[in-house]
Amino acid sequence: MKRRVVVTGMGVITPIGSTVSEFCNSLVTGRSGVHTIDRFATSDYPAKIAATVDDFEPGVYIDRKEAKRMDRFAQFAVAAAKMAVEDAKLVVNEDNEDVVGVYIGSGIGGIGTFMEQHAVLLEKGPRRVSPYFIPMLIGDIASAHVSIMLGAKGPNSAPVSACATGTNAIGDAFKIIQRGDADVMISGGAEAAILPLSLAGFCSAKALSTRNDEPTRASRPFDRERDGFVMGEGAGIVVLESLDSAVARGANIYAEIVGYGMSGDAFHIVQPAPEGAGAARSMQAALKDAGLTPGDVDYINAHGTSTYFNDMLETQAIKKVFGDAAYRLSVSSTKSMTGHLLGAAGGIEAVVCVESIRNAIAPPTINQDYPDPECDLNYVPNTPQPRNISVALSNSFGFGGHNATIVFKAYKAVD
Repeated sequence: MKRRVVVTGMGVITPIGSTVSEFCNSLVTGRSGVHTIDRFATSDYPAKIAATVDDFEPGVYIDRKEAKRMDRFAQFAVAAAKMAVEDAKLVVNEDNEDVVGVYIGSGIGGIGTFMEQHAVLLEKGPRRVSPYFIPMLIGDIASAHVSIMLGAKGPNSAPVSACATGTNAIGDAFKIIQRGDADVMISGGAEAAILPLSLAGFCSAKALSTRNDEPTRASRPFDRERDGFVMGEGAGIVVLESLDSAVARGANIYAEIVGYGMSGDAFHIVQPAPEGAGAARSMQAALKDAGLTPGDVDYINAHGTSTYFNDMLETQAIKKVFGDAAYRLSVSSTKSMTGHLLGAAGGIEAVVCVESIRNAIAPPTINQDYPDPECDLNYVPNTPQPRNISVALSNSFGFGGHNATIVFKAYKAVD
């Protein structure tokens, strides 16, 4: 039999709050974390805005000497993981170290370190490149740091699937526990890519909003006047645990994770498949895995990037999967407030789903001002919607046609 898996801890670093309570309060009050970039000159960039984490002090979470040997994305991951583990009141020791694992991914990894050390190479030569360059650059290193920090010797890996990374990490970790290969998994995503090179790349791809004069109104998923996504940064980590383990140690259980689905578009490197076919298959697979019907779902945290094709095709996918029930759902994109955290998006949006169940409220999609006839579902426009949420679904879709969906359910001691 498949083991039941529950959420016992959560931690976030986001542009709108670096604790779960601050983050969730910002969501329900519709606070935007988007503003003009002031870290580097943007005069030559079409997009000059992003959702940055401005109050992060790595020394609060990590020894300062050690922090200097970590890229910012890994610092975010360690900080959020420490919060989640503390929230779960989890202690790793000789008795459980082999059954506690870590799955934390990053879509881009240490691009800040890459840029910095490339400049060193050009200016000072190869002998001056840091010996920590490669360990700071590689995308698996956040998972490694958390494992080392905790002494967690169970399953350890780091999926990379662009903007689906965080959701894939949580879904994979769920399956590891469900089949009995670990009792506890610390899982999610981290990203820190708001830098000249990556901003230039997304600008060249014409993927970003250029509403530079109204930063807080720039990310507007499903709105007729959307013109691209806004980059964000941060980390979202959850502690997943077998129900038996959680009950045995008296852990606080926030929700149950019950389903995971994946699919590949096999269509285009950046554009979603026609009619949202891949996204629909991912949702269908997750519902089948959960043993649920479309009518059981109350809330969807949409991928909702604020790009024309994503929002339209995700809407089509939801209609395909849910039929007439699509119109009774609450569907929101919290990227309207956080920006798009790329590989970390699924991590923080998993926390959104758990909190929506716990607090009986669907967070809003802000900047939903001008209805788009092609996007005609209930996107929770501008203000939160109180409702009893028993089942919440989270979508993440990445460049390359990677689709991932996870399903959370209100926890009941007897199913």
